[in-house]
Amino acid sequence: MTARALLLATALLAGLAPAAAQTRQDTFASRDIITAPVLRPHVQVSADIVRIGDVIDNAGSAAQIAIYRAPDLGTTGSLPVTQVLNTLRTHHVIGVDTRDLKEISVTRLARTLEGKDIELQIARALERRNGLGDAANLSLTFDRDPGDVRLDAGFTGGMQASMVRYDSRNGRFDVTFEITNENGAAPAKLRFTGTAIETVEAAVLARNVERNEILKSSDVVVERRPKAEVGADAAARDRAVGMQARRQLRAGQAIRTADLAKPDLVQRDQNVTLIYDAPGIYLTMRGKALESGTEGDVVNVMNLQSKRTLSGTVTGRGQVSIMVATPRPAQTSDATSSLGARPAATPVAVATVNSSVAPKAE
Repeated sequence: MTARALLLATALLAGLAPAAAQTRQDTFASRDIITAPVLRPHVQVSADIVRIGDVIDNAGSAAQIAIYRAPDLGTTGSLPVTQVLNTLRTHHVIGVDTRDLKEISVTRLARTLEGKDIELQIARALERRNGLGDAANLSLTFDRDPGDVRLDAGFTGGMQASMVRYDSRNGRFDVTFEITNENGAAPAKLRFTGTAIETVEAAVLARNVERNEILKSSDVVVERRPKAEVGADAAARDRAVGMQARRQLRAGQAIRTADLAKPDLVQRDQNVTLIYDAPGIYLTMRGKALESGTEGDVVNVMNLQSKRTLSGTVTGRGQVSIMVATPRPAQTSDATSSLGARPAATPVAVATVNSSVAPKAE
């Protein structure tokens, strides 16, 4: 029995020997396929620290070990390779393939919020609040210039206004935004304070203008001005050009509708043409304006022949149509008498109804 047991054990050992040898070979083979750590030339991180796994490939269990502080948000720094290797050795990471690099770059990823986008979001938050108008018409002044704001790359959410305050008495605003993080971190909070003023497009004088002066196209420019400064009767540029100043105006002043009037077509003491137009008769004569007036105004004029004062309507530049009562059919008086003309012996310029154009004033 003992001999038989020995023979059986020997047979079993002989059968297990090849299997054990194969296991040892597989173990050595698995060790051979472990790839050596390789240094990366360019590193990008989104956190505020740099880990071994960020710097080298195939870092294994040491990948999560922090070794450096990351650069500022949105910036890039460099590290000498010799310094990196020394740091790795302290954490028992050796045999790193450097690829003959002398230094590596480390970039801190960030999300940048541009100043103009921040201003737009604040204007939208304040739109139509406590008497304010459209966001496009709001002019913001910050207590502290926000510039471009940088956040960790994980803050990918939109700017959501969590608190909005506006005091219409002094124009002060206080707005806070929250931006969510895709990694589950607490939202970032951004607070901005300053003043908000509603503006409108206004016609502004480019030079000083005297009373009764006619505005030319080069005299008027368009600028955005505070609505409170301009008032409700701001004049549009296209309506200001060609109008006459009612009073003296200074350069840089926003023009109001009340500052303008239609231009005078007749000036006081100006020589004018007096026109009488009645069925069958068209009569003109020289006169002198005693008042200034624009088209449609009734002014007093003097007939230079008779020296009589008449009333007429301004119908054109230097022209006044005389209002003459139509004589009754039974009367045979000369129409010139109503114009204050001298007796019939005095020559008077008369044109028949066939002439449709008034003679040029002398």
